[in-house]
Amino acid sequence: MKKIGLTIARWAVGILFLFSGIAKGIDPVGFEYKLSDYIDALQLKILDILVTPGAFLLPFAEFLIGITLLTGILIRISTKVALGFMLIFTPLTLYIALKNPVTDCGCFGDALVITNWETFYKNVVLIILVVLLLLNRKSLGFLISLTFRKIIFLIVLISYILVVSWSLRHEPILDFRPYKIGVNIPEGMTIPQGAPTDVYQNSYLYKNKFSKEVKKFGDHDFPWQDTLHWKFESMDRPLLVKKGYRPPIHDFSIQTIDQQNVTDNYLHDSIHTFFVITYDLEKSSHEKQKELNLLANWAKQKGFRFIGLTSTSGEGLRNYQLEQKPTYDILFTDQTTLKTIIRSNPGLILLRKGTILGKWAEADFPSPSKAEAYINAQTTNLK
Repeated sequence: MKKIGLTIARWAVGILFLFSGIAKGIDPVGFEYKLSDYIDALQLKILDILVTPGAFLLPFAEFLIGITLLTGILIRISTKVALGFMLIFTPLTLYIALKNPVTDCGCFGDALVITNWETFYKNVVLIILVVLLLLNRKSLGFLISLTFRKIIFLIVLISYILVVSWSLRHEPILDFRPYKIGVNIPEGMTIPQGAPTDVYQNSYLYKNKFSKEVKKFGDHDFPWQDTLHWKFESMDRPLLVKKGYRPPIHDFSIQTIDQQNVTDNYLHDSIHTFFVITYDLEKSSHEKQKELNLLANWAKQKGFRFIGLTSTSGEGLRNYQLEQKPTYDILFTDQTTLKTIIRSNPGLILLRKGTILGKWAEADFPSPSKAEAYINAQTTNLK
């Protein structure tokens, strides 16, 4: 009975670590964005230098812990490393749950989003299970031979490295974001009728005109009618007590340089539209600019739209236009939204009637002939 319990614990911890490592590992750029958000929220800019290596090393460490626990390779070391891992991150997740500097812990990338408190509770359970495994590591049993387990370990390890390498140069091999191919953006922005809304708790400070006492009141008992005894002083920032429904896509908009919202012009248009997504023109690669200009000229000749989307304005935009001479108009979208749509900077997406038909990282930009073949294939499939 004890061995069955230990086996269940080992598999539970191993699978969780493995899933966490893979979910973040297949999207290293996305996890790098999340680490940057953490550092900005915690005001630890001194740690910026660790963001890029951390985006690879942390998921890889989780992956190794998971696969070694599942295969039993180096079980003594893996249980100790797992415990050290949890001793570091459990207090950190408690602090994040209390202070709430970020709303999404990013523990499982975009594959599974959980709250900060759920993350902390998960870590508490994990640390108990890891201690149990560490104390009873000599009692752990395995159904297959050590040689076969080593083979499995090597196969999974090599597969992981290949997948992460692919995802770094191209788009993530699995896309869990709200902007994956096939998604209709307007539908993703829709709030169902009757969906729950956010519930806030308000606090009001009133001063007693006679005793000069300042007292805090809630929504249901503040003395707004009793002007004889009480005078309104101030109001605390509303506290979110219950989160309502939030659509998968809630921050997509396109604006012109003079801040005119033209989102609907592109989300409901039956014309195929290519968007060059460049969240930061000053940080982007310009190696494929000539190819983009060629593709843009071809698209216009075919009656398609070709638009640039960026969050860069001012001098950065002017320098880019002078140096790179893009042959297409550039509009503006929020930087976080652009980073979510596609990881590559620049990247390319194809949209029609608000539906994402294609996504290409910089390394995969299509030639005009391939783009035409792709559109023809999509059109055929829709018939």
